[in-house]
Amino acid sequence: MSGSVIRHVTISGRVQGVGYRAWVHSEATMRGLEGWVRNRRDGSVEAVFAGPDAVVAELITACRRGPSSARVNDMQVDAGTSDLLNLRGAGERFAFLPTV
Repeated sequence: MSGSVIRHVTISGRVQGVGYRAWVHSEATMRGLEGWVRNRRDGSVEAVFAGPDAVVAELITACRRGPSSARVNDMQVDAGTSDLLNLRGAGERFAFLPTV
């Protein structure tokens, strides 16, 4: 699809134990994006978003705020790859992955 992108995002701050992953899953699903989200052992949350550039950018902007109980201190956004996107299970549109 034209104008489609994949972005790899790492969010740090108070983002574990506050419903951040569930919020990301809900926001991505609502926007029709593909990808996944997971906790990292260092306390950050990692996600991959794939879809139309403008929609992915909109979700990344929303992730800088997150749900009301979260506090985002920093966010790294990089170009993602199809290999990263394919870490989710076959047939899954947007997935929760195990902590790494």
